[in-house]
This record gives sequence, C-alpha cells and structure tokens, in this order.
Amino acid sequence: MNEINKNKISTLGKAVIETEQNALSKLIDRIDDKFVEACEIILGCAGRVIVIGMGKSGHIGHKIAATLASTGSPAFFVHPGEASHGDLGMITTNDVVMVLSNSGETDEVVALLPVIKRLNIPMISLTGDPNSTLAKAATVNIDISVEKEACPLGLAPTASTTATLAMGDAIAIALLEARGFSENDFALSHPGGTLGRRLLLHVSDIMHTGDEIPKVEKSALLSEALVEMSQKGLGVTTIVDDNDNILGIFTDGDLRRSLDANIDIKTCRVEDVMTKNGKTIEPDALAASALSLMETHRINALAVVNSENKLIGILNMHDLLRARVV
Repeated sequence: MNEINKNKISTLGKAVIETEQNALSKLIDRIDDKFVEACEIILGCAGRVIVIGMGKSGHIGHKIAATLASTGSPAFFVHPGEASHGDLGMITTNDVVMVLSNSGETDEVVALLPVIKRLNIPMISLTGDPNSTLAKAATVNIDISVEKEACPLGLAPTASTTATLAMGDAIAIALLEARGFSENDFALSHPGGTLGRRLLLHVSDIMHTGDEIPKVEKSALLSEALVEMSQKGLGVTTIVDDNDNILGIFTDGDLRRSLDANIDIKTCRVEDVMTKNGKTIEPDALAASALSLMETHRINALAVVNSENKLIGILNMHDLLRARVV
C-alpha cells in the first residue's frame, strides 16, 4: 500500500467519524416533549417494551432492547419477519412497542401496523421521516434523521444507525434515572459479570472458616505459628485468646522482619512479633470492600470478625482473585 492510499484511507476514516459526530450533536435538540412523552409511556407500561426493526435497524434494536432490559425496563426484540409468522403472539395488551425504521416505510414493519393498532397498545417510533407511514401511525414519533450517511455512496446505514442507537441509549438511561435504578439493581441483572460479582459477593461467601482458619494462642512460640501458617497455606496466622477474640496477626511480611532482626524462632513467642490491631472486616461486607481495604493498606490478608470482635473467618488476596473480584 503506497503512501497516497494510506492518506486517503485515513482521511476517509476521519470523515466517517466527523459525519457521525455531527449526526449525534443534532440529536440533542430532539430531546424534547416527544422524548419525554415516550419515556412516560414506557414508565407507565405494566408489561414489556417490544423492540422491532428490520435489517440494520434490527441489529440496533437488539442492542436497545438489551440495554433497556439491563437497566430496569423489561424488553425484548421481535423480528418483523418472524412476527408475521407467529411471533406477534409474544406481544400482550400490557406491552409497549418501539419500532425502528429510518425510512419509516420498511415493508415488513408497515405490514405489522394494523395488527399493532388492533392490540390497542402504545407505539413509539424512531424514524428519519416524521411524515412516513410509521411515524404517522405511532403514538409518538422521535426524529432520528441525519443529513447524510457516513458511507460515501450514501447507501450503507451508518450515521442513521448511530443516531438510532444513541437515542435508544438516551431513552434507556433517562428511564434508569426516573426509576431510581441502583448499582445493586444493575448487579442483580448482571450476576455473571465483574460488576455483579463486585456488588453481590460478600466476604462471608468466600472466607475460610472453621478448621481452615489459621490461629494460635498468644503464648505460642513463633515456630509453632510458622507450622500453623504452613499447614493452613494462607501465608498468615491469627493470634487469639481463649475466647477467640483476635489479638493480632502474623504474616509472611512479619516473618521476614523477624528474621532480619535475628530473632530466634524457637524461643520467641508470637505475641512479641505479631502485628497488633491489624485490619479486620465483617462477614457481611462486600468482597469489593475487602479488596479496597487490602489495596489501601498494602496487605494480603484480612481476619473476619463478628460484632464482638471474635474471629470467625479469614481471606486473602488469592481468594479474591479466585472469586474474580479483582
């Protein structure tokens, strides 16, 4: 590829971005009363938002439906071709239909309008022509027209699909705010994602308990503490009194510092070299909070205590890694 072609490709790429950027900037003025009315219709919907679109509008429709569903507005996509062959049965009288078509004259979509009208349910349309068949049939039409497509041939849907997608996002996020949709709500619909794990996973879900907890009494020799650390394999041991009240913690870092000080591990008691008042966490805290505490204080393990400061568990950074909280 010669230098002239490289420059041409770069220029064309920038032109596409600029065209789509211009299309998006003009959408701002279309966040008007019709936009508000569309959001109010969806907020008042007792059922689902049924998103319909053909071709590239269908691909955008899939994404809009997914965004709505994940942000508190139950929604799914119905292909207009399949709708004519039975899938219209998915639509109930409690639903709202959102139809996407840049021209507003897509045959497969227009063919569904009489049936949607017969259901007597609200229909929101996103079109590039407010005088189109679809726009006129809709309860409310939102203008997503663009001056031109980014395609130099003016054929491939580019700027128009970008504008449709952005308007769909605007509706979804406006509804999210109006519903008071929270991070926890979002996490409940994304339990398998990183955000879901960070917001739903608690310390009690991943901590070591019972015999897995490394612990010794304060009178234990340092050598005994090292044996406990080795057997439990967590790189740490806790130091407790007779009632399991936590007195301190001894880590690999404490061991290195003890060896540097030439301490005799066979005669030194662990209470003399342990870290007193170490950081602890409660079992109902989020695992993400445990991660933040470890990162802030540059530690690799946390003792888990109840409201009475009694030791009930322990976790380390490897536990958080395995749980994919990190």
